[in-house]
Amino acid sequence: EVQLVESGGGLVQAGGSLRLSCAASGFTSDDYAIGWFRQAPGKEREGVSCISTRDDNTYYADSVKGRFTISRDYAKNTVYLQMNSLKSEDTGVYYCAADVRVPVNPWLSGYWHGSWGQGTQVVVFP
Repeated sequence: EVQLVESGGGLVQAGGSLRLSCAASGFTSDDYAIGWFRQAPGKEREGVSCISTRDDNTYYADSVKGRFTISRDYAKNTVYLQMNSLKSEDTGVYYCAADVRVPVNPWLSGYWHGSWGQGTQVVVFP
């Protein structure tokens, strides 16, 4: 069974940077997709970014384009989310999700049918 573990969250001032990690294990194939989501209290979980390990294609929500970068380290089975120029609205619990491929609608959590990590908290303060 696929297991995902997020790390790298913490407190950061606006304009600063964080790098989140999603360590994956238990895949039976090297062809899969990893997505990053975030959720603030009282709000819906929203898609942030995702990557396909098959073709290394990347996708970004409009709200983070130009500020966030998703990448992978195949040897370490880890996907990273480099977050720069952080804003207060980036605050939330960040989760990674896995699926066999990038879903037809990767921005909705319900389209991801694989595993989810337990999340790592990001707090951006003024």
